[in-house]
Amino acid sequence: MSYLEYSVKTVPSGLSKILHLNWALVVLLMAVSSVGFLMLYSVAGGSYAPWAEAQMKRFIMGLVLMFGIAMVPIWFWRNVSGVLYAGSLILLVLVEFMGTEQKGAQRWIDLGFMRLQPSELMKITLVMFLAAYYDWLPAKKTSRPFWIALPLAIILVPTFLVFQQPDLGTSLLLMMGGAVVVFIAGVHWGYFAAVFASGFGLIFAVLHSRDKSWQLLNAYQYRRIDTFLDPSKDPLGAGYHITQSKIALGSGGWTGRGYMQGTQSRLNFLPEKHTDFIFTTLAEEFGFLGAFSLLCLYALIIIFCVVSALQNKDRFSSLLIMGIAGTFFLFFAVNMSMVMGMAPVVGVPLPLVSYGGSAMLVLMVAFGMVQSAHVHRPR
Repeated sequence: MSYLEYSVKTVPSGLSKILHLNWALVVLLMAVSSVGFLMLYSVAGGSYAPWAEAQMKRFIMGLVLMFGIAMVPIWFWRNVSGVLYAGSLILLVLVEFMGTEQKGAQRWIDLGFMRLQPSELMKITLVMFLAAYYDWLPAKKTSRPFWIALPLAIILVPTFLVFQQPDLGTSLLLMMGGAVVVFIAGVHWGYFAAVFASGFGLIFAVLHSRDKSWQLLNAYQYRRIDTFLDPSKDPLGAGYHITQSKIALGSGGWTGRGYMQGTQSRLNFLPEKHTDFIFTTLAEEFGFLGAFSLLCLYALIIIFCVVSALQNKDRFSSLLIMGIAGTFFLFFAVNMSMVMGMAPVVGVPLPLVSYGGSAMLVLMVAFGMVQSAHVHRPR
C-alpha cells in the first residue's frame, strides 16, 4: 500500500479534522500573542492605537489562515513548496526595483492595505522547499557532495538577496534556518565543521575589509559590531540603544516596576520599544519572573512541535515541523540575545510579541503548516 493510499485511509476527514488539531499549541500561540497585545498597549501609554489594535486584527487574520491551512492535506503543501519558494524569490528580486525604503533599507513591497516583507515569507518557504527536497532524495545520497550543492544554492541565493537590502539579521536567520533542516535531514557533520571553519575566515575577512575599497559590510553594520564589543565607547550615539536596553532590563529586578510603570519606555528612553526592544519593556515592567515566563511559553511551543515531529511517520512533515521549530527558536533567541547585549543589534523582532504585520502573518502561516502535518499524519 502506497503512502498516499495509507494516509487517505488513516487521516481524519471533514469536521473531524478540527478535533485532531494540536489545541495545546493553539492555546500557547494565543498566550504569547496576548503578551504582545498587553505590551503594545503599555508602550502606547495605555492606548489601543496605534499598535495593539492593529496587532489584534492581524492575529485574528492569522488564526483564520492557520486553521484554513491546517485543513489542507500536507501532501498538497509538499507538492507546491517549489512554487512557493520560487514566488518568494521573485518577490525578493522585485524588492530591488519597486520596494519601499525606510531608514536606509529597502525591504518592503507596498500592497496598499499592508506592507509585505518578502524576506519574512522566504523564511518559511525555504524550510518547506528544503524539506520537500530531502523527502524526495534517497537517504543514502544525503551526504554526497553532488547532492549537497543544490540545497546550498537554495539557501545562499535568497540569503544574498536579503543581505543586499541590506538586512544582515534576516539573512543570517535564513542561513541558520536552512542549516537546521539540512542537519536534521542527516547530512554528515563534516560539512558543518567546514562551514564553521569558513565562518571564522569570513569574520576575519569582514573585519579586515573595513575602510577598504572592497569593504564587505555597510558602515552602520560595522558600528553595530563596535557597539556590541563596547557600548560604553559611544553611549549617546551608536551605543545608545543597547545601553538603554540594559538599564531597562536591570531596573526591572525580580518582579518588575509594575504594568505600565516602566520609566525607560514611558519616558521614551528606550528606542524601538514596540518592535525590536519590546522584550526589555516586558522585563522592566514584570521583571525576571515575567521575562522567564515568556521564555517558558516559547519553550513549550518548541517542545510541542518537536514531539509532533517525532511522532510523525512522514519524512517531509517531520523535517518541515523541525525546520519551523528551529526557525522560531532562532527568532526569539537572537532577539533576546540582542537586547541583552549578547549579540549585535541586527533588527530581529520578538516573534508574536513585536509589532509587525508580515512577521505575525507569516508565523501563523508556518504554524498552520505544523497543524496540517499534525492533523494529516498517518495513524
